[in-house]
This record gives sequence, C-alpha cells and structure tokens, in this order.
Amino acid sequence: MKHVLCLLLFLTASGSSRAQENPEASLKTIDGIINELLDQITIEKGEKMDTTAIRNLFHPAALFTVADATQAETVTLDEFLVLLKDPYYEAGYREQEIHKVVDAYQGIAQVFQTFQGKDSEGAEERGINSYQLTYYADRWWIVSLLWTIETETTPIPKKYIGK
Repeated sequence: MKHVLCLLLFLTASGSSRAQENPEASLKTIDGIINELLDQITIEKGEKMDTTAIRNLFHPAALFTVADATQAETVTLDEFLVLLKDPYYEAGYREQEIHKVVDAYQGIAQVFQTFQGKDSEGAEERGINSYQLTYYADRWWIVSLLWTIETETTPIPKKYIGK
C-alpha cells in the first residue's frame, strides 16, 4: 500500500491547476494528454479531484503500477480513482515535469517522464513515470502508467534529467 500511496502522491502533484479551455483538443496529442493528466491531478488545498475528467484520459482497462527493485503493486482504474479521493490530497499536492522522452509509432507510444513532486507538508521527491498510450477514435488514450521513485542509492540517470 505504501507504493500505491507514492503513486497517488506523484499523480496529485503533477502540473498546474489551470483548467483546459478545451480538454478534448488536448487528447489529440501525446503532450496534450500527458499535460491534461498533470493538470487534473494537481490539487490545491481544499480542492477535490475531478475523477470523471481523469477517467476520460485512460483506456477503461488501464493499469497503474508503482514499482522499485523489491516489489510492484498494481491497481485498476477504478481502484486508482478511489485512492485519489483520499482526504490527504485535499491538503494539496504539486508535481512538475522535469523532462520527458517520447517514442511513438503507428498509433502506440511510450513516454518516459521525469517528475518532481511536493506535498502540502513540504516533502519532495523525484521519480520517473512510464506511460503507454494508444491512438484510436481520433484521440490518445493512456493504457498504463508505471512509475518509480528516486532513492539516494538509485539516482535518476542523467539522460532522463534533460539539459
């Protein structure tokens, strides 16, 4: 469960809280859908997650996995959305993209995104999100999200930090 909470920390910390004027347009590009997710999971104190908007970003069978060198924990989309309703997130969480690497071919994509998150108590962390996406029905869908948190003994490689 600790790792699932780390996932939630990551997700709730991402992006800015600005609302998209046309969220459907953001689903037409890889950057757009990733940025929309980061916007949706960023929570200011007292706000609540819009789980309907978050659900719209993911394939209905999407999986969420947090992993490290010792274990991996996976939840479904429905389980993930329940976790996002935890009061912990109402206290606020912010996550920002540091760098990303995108590989795409014929309607599938892999995004390796380095992030930095900070919760309402000032705890900070960095990690890497690995998104798998597919394009159909005139938009991108996130099929899975796998992430890990940086540790002192396993720093993020320089190639994933950017310039």
